[in-house]
Amino acid sequence: MKKIEQVYEGKAKKLFTTEDADVYIQEFKDDATAFDATKRGTIVDKGVVNNKISTKLFQLLEAKGIPTHFIERLNDRDMAVKKVEIIPLEVTMRNVVAGGMAKLLGLDEGIVLDEPVFEYHYKDDALHDPLINDFHIKALKLATSAELDTIKDMSFKINDILKEFFDSRNLDLIDFKLEFGRCKDKVILADEISPDTCRLWEKKSKRKMDKDRFRRDLGNIEETYQEVLKMIVD
Repeated sequence: MKKIEQVYEGKAKKLFTTEDADVYIQEFKDDATAFDATKRGTIVDKGVVNNKISTKLFQLLEAKGIPTHFIERLNDRDMAVKKVEIIPLEVTMRNVVAGGMAKLLGLDEGIVLDEPVFEYHYKDDALHDPLINDFHIKALKLATSAELDTIKDMSFKINDILKEFFDSRNLDLIDFKLEFGRCKDKVILADEISPDTCRLWEKKSKRKMDKDRFRRDLGNIEETYQEVLKMIVD
């Protein structure tokens, strides 16, 4: 399978067409951004790590009945994925107060939530990905009621699966971001699942094992990504 034409470049990935009209190649980059890309940098071999971790987690979710865009990992940086029409929403699942929720509601980080918090954000960098609800989504015609029901149901199932998996790897799943797309009239999970899109804390020490090390200048970024790779894949 070969890359033919680049059709998209985002903050962390590129997409290329292939000889199969229904298949893209998703290339993972080492570029790192934070705070709506106002902070930029490079995390050496981040793309390699995120490709391998996403592969593992997509395979896990597929085995548990969650439909994803994943087809196969092609090499260190590339995976073959199904062509999807991305729904312009980001879903955030929160199990512990951190990041945006702490800032929005004036809460201390680390408060364990009695039940997961589900959020929709409108994917628009210029608007800083604002928090929105079902009524906004329908008003903007971003997704149908049936699609939203599917997204919400899948998100909670994914949360349960990933929490259990990370727990077995000595990691707490604090929160994470998901994106979904339409593939032949079916809503499926897309994008990636990695330390870029998840907050992961080491269980006892509460050491941050994700992109917060870049956001907050905590140091040992590359080393931590490699450590998470070993914990998850090996």
